[in-house]
Amino acid sequence: MFGIGALSFAAPWALVTLVALPAIWWLLRLTPPIPKRFVFPPIRLLLGITAERETPAQTPWWLLLLRLLIAALVIFGASRPLLNAEPPLEGQGPVIVVVDNGWSAAAGWEARHRVLQGIVDKAARGDRRIVMMETAPPADGGAVTVKALGPTEAKTAAARMTPQPWPVRRDLAAEALAGWAEGFKDIADVRWLSDGIAGPGDEVLAERLDALGRLHVYGMTGMSAPLLRLPRPEPEGLVSEIERADVATAATYEVRGLDAEGQVIVVGQAGMDAGTTRTEVSLKAPPEILNRVERMQIGAGETVGAVTLLDGRWRRRPVGLVSVGGIGEAQPLLGRLYYIERALRNATTLRTGGVTPLLAQPLSMLVLADPGELPAAEVAAIEDWMERGGMTVRFAGPALARRSTEESPTAAATPDPLLPVTLRGGDRVIGGAMSWRQPMGLQAFPAAGPFAGLVVPPDVKVRRQILAQPTPDLSEKTWAALSDGTPLVTAERKGKGWLVLFHTSANAEWSNLPLSGVFVEMMARLLTLGQGVDAVGDTPPLAPIKTLDAFARAGDPPAVARAVTVAELPDLVPSPQHPPGIYGAADLKRAFNLPGALEPLEPLDLARDGVTRLDYVAPKESDLGGALLAAALLLFMLDLLAGLWVRGGGRRRMAAAAVLFGVLLAGGSASAAPDEKFARENSLETRLAYLKTGDERLDNVSRLGLNGLTIMLARRTAAELGPPQAVDPSRDELAFFPLIYWPVTEDYRIDDTARLAVKAYLRNGGTILFDGRDQGGIAQTQALRHIAEILDLPALVPVPTNHVIGRAFYLLNDFPGRFAGSQVWIERAGERVNDGVSPVIAGSNDWAAAWALDDAQRPLFPVVPGGERQRELAFRFGINLVMHVLTGNYKSDQVHLRSILKRLGE
Repeated sequence: MFGIGALSFAAPWALVTLVALPAIWWLLRLTPPIPKRFVFPPIRLLLGITAERETPAQTPWWLLLLRLLIAALVIFGASRPLLNAEPPLEGQGPVIVVVDNGWSAAAGWEARHRVLQGIVDKAARGDRRIVMMETAPPADGGAVTVKALGPTEAKTAAARMTPQPWPVRRDLAAEALAGWAEGFKDIADVRWLSDGIAGPGDEVLAERLDALGRLHVYGMTGMSAPLLRLPRPEPEGLVSEIERADVATAATYEVRGLDAEGQVIVVGQAGMDAGTTRTEVSLKAPPEILNRVERMQIGAGETVGAVTLLDGRWRRRPVGLVSVGGIGEAQPLLGRLYYIERALRNATTLRTGGVTPLLAQPLSMLVLADPGELPAAEVAAIEDWMERGGMTVRFAGPALARRSTEESPTAAATPDPLLPVTLRGGDRVIGGAMSWRQPMGLQAFPAAGPFAGLVVPPDVKVRRQILAQPTPDLSEKTWAALSDGTPLVTAERKGKGWLVLFHTSANAEWSNLPLSGVFVEMMARLLTLGQGVDAVGDTPPLAPIKTLDAFARAGDPPAVARAVTVAELPDLVPSPQHPPGIYGAADLKRAFNLPGALEPLEPLDLARDGVTRLDYVAPKESDLGGALLAAALLLFMLDLLAGLWVRGGGRRRMAAAAVLFGVLLAGGSASAAPDEKFARENSLETRLAYLKTGDERLDNVSRLGLNGLTIMLARRTAAELGPPQAVDPSRDELAFFPLIYWPVTEDYRIDDTARLAVKAYLRNGGTILFDGRDQGGIAQTQALRHIAEILDLPALVPVPTNHVIGRAFYLLNDFPGRFAGSQVWIERAGERVNDGVSPVIAGSNDWAAAWALDDAQRPLFPVVPGGERQRELAFRFGINLVMHVLTGNYKSDQVHLRSILKRLGE
């Protein structure tokens, strides 16, 4: 390949023919004259004829230049000129392509994939061997390998390559490359398509690639994806951290909280200046709203690193603290609830009051800090609440010790319904002037209890406790014990709930446990247990339920996915065997997120000489050969006209010019042929149309979606439509189409021509389905409002329950797409007259993605949260919509048929 600036030639050998231009000039410079015609007269008249030569012997200079220009255009067109071509391949050996296809590559994957396919195409044109390696472990669970491929195989492999939802393993890639490169002696062209993020094995892989040939590294800056770290609950809401490796520019991020139906219910924003790698963002809302959040994501959540799934551990379930007054009001540090409040205030919402008003509100846990004797009605209310799933945590203290002594000074106390075990009379003082013992520490927590895995600080000491009466099941009820084995925390299942007793006080009067960090962790574990989650030690391995791909799309777990225990999750790194997603069962679900398993992000920086840095965001390569040949053809037609003009004469010359002008006009009409073809094809059969947005990926989804809907219409109804048609309102006639699907985008601009065409289309009976595709996202909502203002759309109302669109073919109450739950809007009845058909229907359920099918008629995109049942409802909505648009209000008349017949009979 030969290049001059941004212009390159894929077949430079064709330029050699430029040396023939002088010979062409010499051949074209002479034009033989047209023989003159003479009518044979009498002989005497011939005597007066003068042999006069008036036709020029040479071609006019302007016609000669025109013909030389035609020849030059043909030569340059044959040389395949390319504008903004990719750098040419180097060396004579194979082309080695290493692709970082981990989670971060999902950001800007189309640009990365375009560069990959361009490299493979160049290697194929040069008949070069292609060696390809992916640095992320393959989805089938196999090893990272090096593949030597032929041109056809390489193109297929490049087309099928997708990013994986786990980190790259460049260390394993370096080992595989070392084994393959033994005995390698050629000089290769080495291309590393990196994700721009540093990791283990970077330098080793770069060193081994550099040893094989000239190393080109793509995307070391500007393409890394932001990371949304796991949130932490705080009093004002859920606080998370956004992290990035690329710090070249400032950025503003929008973090959205979505519920189980995929609707955005809370939004937070944070800005990040240039040079900054981290910032915090908070989702602020009432606990009732935050408890519904099951997915947090940056923007539209386009990568698995920008998404965090939430489970019960992030729920802010209110906790009721039963207040009893006393010394704590004047001296807070001695109060019975002081340390409990501080242990739980960052993890949940706290409510303080009496038993009756607290139980009248939604609670997950009720705390009794030595409240004394409660009325029988309140005790009964607490028992009933525990039977229904509530959790009561009780702390011992002077009041409980005094009561047990009064009731049974020498024997076991009378069973108390709010005690998990039977207590011995009185309390036990450990240490002091009259005791040989010193305050006791704690034993390691039992593996089968909820505190399993917590580290017991050696400085935690208990000076006083309430003793439990020994019973056969006491060990099973003990969740924590002192070093001598006496119970410190006991519990008993009460119906669906729990009753837990701390055998020491809730303040620092009997022990320093409330002052320690382990007390905060113990209360957090109890809070988790109060949300209906089983104890850690008793849970079986959690099987994958739903997993995420690199683009954060939820789907069924892959065949190689394996179950994992709760204890393994904190230290687990996503892999083919354990992809990120939701693990567990119906009664216990745990979210396994990629951001929680990654080290801090750092940009990839290869401090090596001779490394060529390239960018993914480069001008798109354009082939100018076709345009040059077309220009040569047009100039050739002009040459025909000019040649006849020069060689002709008189009226014949004018006639020839008129004929050739007609030819040129016919050529001009040929340029209008696409418009005629468009009109002919779309008038002979009914088709659905979709707006051509200019986004190739989005337009492809729209085309596949309407094609899938057309297939379903042919299967289930009598409507046999043609393939869907892309339309540009500023250029194409819209009147041919009964329905246009309009995917709403932020950057689509409507000019005056398009605006007038769309308004005329709606006014004359057409229908447009506006789809925000993002479930009410802020950007799409603003874009839809902008479109409504430009097109002067009428006021829209939610689809009435009795609207004919819900029963045009199927009986429907909801109209889901790829997402569900978004409100669908329609023009108010009576605004316009169009046989009962609304010209405007709007929503944000991403219907095209739900309808999209591949060539084998398999769904292309997952639907959430209802799975394939939701996809079926989406197809039914599409069928109802098309039937409604095609048939008008006939179905509404059918519904009222009985009333109509009754009136006719009268």
